[in-house]
Order: sequence, then C-alpha cells, then structure tokens
Amino acid sequence: MLKEVVNRIQGQVRLRVEAPFPERVLNLCGARNLSFWDVAWDSDKAFTCRMSRRDSRTLRRAVQEMDCTVTVVGREGAPYFLLRFRRRYVLLAGLGLCAAAMVYGSFFIWDFQVEGNETVPDEEILRALEQNGVGIGTFSFSLDPEGLRNQVLLEIPELSWLTVNVSGCRATVQVRERVKKPEMVDERTPTNVVARRAGLVLTIQSTEGVNMVLPGTSVEEGQLLISGVEDTDTVGARILAGRGSVTARTWYTLTTRMPLAAETKSYTGRKKTGWSLIFGTHRVKFYGNSSIEGAEYDKITTRYPWTLLGLRLPVTLVRETYHFYERAETGMDPAAAESAGEAILTEYLHSLVDPYGTVTTTLCTSRQRGDVLEVTLAAECREEIARTAPIYVSDDTPDP
Repeated sequence: MLKEVVNRIQGQVRLRVEAPFPERVLNLCGARNLSFWDVAWDSDKAFTCRMSRRDSRTLRRAVQEMDCTVTVVGREGAPYFLLRFRRRYVLLAGLGLCAAAMVYGSFFIWDFQVEGNETVPDEEILRALEQNGVGIGTFSFSLDPEGLRNQVLLEIPELSWLTVNVSGCRATVQVRERVKKPEMVDERTPTNVVARRAGLVLTIQSTEGVNMVLPGTSVEEGQLLISGVEDTDTVGARILAGRGSVTARTWYTLTTRMPLAAETKSYTGRKKTGWSLIFGTHRVKFYGNSSIEGAEYDKITTRYPWTLLGLRLPVTLVRETYHFYERAETGMDPAAAESAGEAILTEYLHSLVDPYGTVTTTLCTSRQRGDVLEVTLAAECREEIARTAPIYVSDDTPDP
C-alpha cells in the first residue's frame, strides 16, 4: 500500500509492449535494473505493465534498436495531474493563496488540550485562559507563559503550576493541582468521643481519654464512648482532648416509592438534520430557522474537526440531528420496578456508609399499594461510628 502511494506521488506510466520475443524486453529490464509491475499479457507477443517515469524513458531509449514497439497507454500520478493546471493561472493563484493562508493560520491557536488536572474541570481552566486573552484564534507568538501562569494561578487557587506549550495550531495546557495540607489535630481543645450513630460496638481503641463502653455494648446516637475527663489520684480531674477509634455493627432501613405507571418516549421516526461550519469562533449555518416549536425531541450534536497531514485546521463541521418523540404512559413490571428501586437505595446506602466502612449484607423487600410499589432495603454494615464533641469548660467561679 505504501509503495503504491509513493509511486503515484512520483508519477507512473502504463506501457504496452509489442515484440516478436517480448521476454527479451523483460530480460532487458532486469539487466538494466528497471522496475516494472502489474504485468498483464494481452497475447503471446504483447503485454502491458506499469513503470516509473524515469524507467519508462530509459526503456524506450533501450529498445530503439530492437524490433519492438512501446506505446504509452496512460499516465498516472501527482505530476501528470498538476500538469493539467499549468495554464490555469487563476486556479494556481487560488492554490497559492490557500497554501499561504494555511501557513499564516498555523501561527494561531485553534485547538486546546488540557493535561494533568483531576478535580479542576477543563472548562474552568480554559475559561480562565480566555479571560486572560488566550483563546481560539490567539496569535501563538504573543503568549507570555510566565505572566499567564501568574494570572491564572491567582484565579484558580486549586492549581499550583501551569504552562502552555504551542505546537502548530494546538496549545497543550499542562497543570498541576495543589496538594491540600492535612488538617492539624487539635490536641488542646477538650473533647469527648461520642457515637455518630447507634450500633453494636465491636472494637474500641483510645489514644487519649478513658473508654466508657466495652466491646459488645449497644450504644445510641450521641452516647459517650471515650471521655476526655480523666480522674487521677494526685491532681484530681484532668481534661484531655479525647481521641480514638470505635468500630461497630450498624443497621439501616431505607425506603422508596416507585410508580408503576410512568411516561416513556415513543420515537415517531421523524428526524431533522442541520449542518454548519465553524471557522475559528464564527459559525456558518447551512439551514434556515433552527427553532422547533411545539415538539419534543432529542438533539444529538456531532463534531468533525478538519485536519491536514495531522495539522488541526480552524474549521469544524457540525451535524445536529433532532429525533422527535411523543410521550406515552406505560405500565412498569413490578419486578423491574423493584430492581430499579433496589439500585437507587443501594447507591444511596453506599453514599452513607462508604466514607466510614463497608456494607456486609442487604435484604430487599417490596409491597404494592395501588399504582405505587414501596421498596424497602435493610442492610447491616461495619463502620466507624466515633466522632468528637467539644467539652465546654466554664471559667465562672461562684460568688462567696
């Protein structure tokens, strides 16, 4: 495939050779190292083949003393194609202007790529760049990377470093996000450790303070688990910043109501497509009124960026397809409604438990009440239930 492309770029000639002994011509090509391909025999004394322009001229000179006729059947490739336009000066001028426009357009930025960000969205970074004068159509040689970095970092404090590298028409924005410093543990404020929610204590470990419950004890929400007040035999009560870890078995019961009659989309088969071209920041529509009144539809937008030899051009073809539908009320199967409700409750359960522990077992049940299915999810979990609560110490002393 690659050799065929090279041959067409360099130009090739299709020849028809007639001779009493055509094999002598083939031997002559081998002796003079002349390349030929696509050999097709027309008869015992004639065949056709393809050769490069240079080799075809050499062959025609070599067979002048032989009883042989070499006829050019066709010429193919880029050189012969371009020769057709040698007298079409307007077209040549247009090609020259297009080439000049492409070279001039390569000095501007037409595409952005953001790398290195995880929490900060691309849109926020590109919006900050645009507010500082760097956007679609910006002259690439006018960039001031150091000044741009200082301005953007002030606007987006979540970033610690930023640079913009321009390659052709594409600008690659490389960023590093700021690593948040860990919260300092307050060892001075007096605190107790209380239960974040009710459960059955499995393990309790205190680093500061006195354990107030034992493993196997059922606790209620807000109950004292580790006390920050420690009694000593020498100095009396000592107030500490109570800290520790308490793991417990917890139980959840979540309920949701799923309607058995729901509206669904029924596509009518009607479809409307509109095309447009985006030149830089300007859009040219190839359709009339784009507003659709009194109809419900799904809009699908597909973008086709134009490239040339891997170079991103400032032109994007946009196709907008509208799929029209009507709303229809349909009944839902109770089993499907139960599965959907279980999925919703399971996702919500994990949002509650995952920051503190894991879900060990679940049980889903349902009950139909008219046109509504009541879905209940019961779950048992293992999680951390300790949280700190401040101890308020009064400095007031009673009057004598």
